[in-house]
Amino acid sequence: MKKKSGGFGRGEKIKGCKERGEWAELVFMARAAGEGLKVLKPQGDSLRYDVAVEGGGKILRVQVKSTIYRRRNGEYSLNVLGPRRQRYAEGEVDFFAIYLIPEDSWYILPFETVGKKNLSLHFTPTSARHKYADYREAWHLLRGGKSPGWVEKIYGCVEGAEGPGWWPETAGPLRLSPQGRLLTPGL
Repeated sequence: MKKKSGGFGRGEKIKGCKERGEWAELVFMARAAGEGLKVLKPQGDSLRYDVAVEGGGKILRVQVKSTIYRRRNGEYSLNVLGPRRQRYAEGEVDFFAIYLIPEDSWYILPFETVGKKNLSLHFTPTSARHKYADYREAWHLLRGGKSPGWVEKIYGCVEGAEGPGWWPETAGPLRLSPQGRLLTPGL
């Protein structure tokens, strides 16, 4: 079986967390370039993101996180906190790239998916009910692809104060959550 990491090893010989995080950033950059993305690395480490990628005509800020920590139930977990254990604010990061090192799997999560509430993420790759399954190896999101559950257009009849009609274009696009629930903006 061909390894997705491109032969960079599995990181098991890297003992320190900071060094392993730096290694994971390098693995991400190599993988992203292999996916056809243009990769930019900011000078120094004073920004809130690790790497930028150019995709879909935009430059996206990516914070790379990784873990080797696996709980007894097979679940992986990691904290999504920045320097001084502070939350990431909206507008600081566009995506989180989460690397489960023992699984050699990447999860590309939009900031909105992680949000401001989640300080700790849990991944259960073998579970049918895995919350982030749609984001596993979702490199297309960095190329400007739509998030899982995105519906470009929907046609249907709705009833409102004015009686039956069509969904007004001014209401914006409809989206479905990864769990299949309808998300209606501004209604």
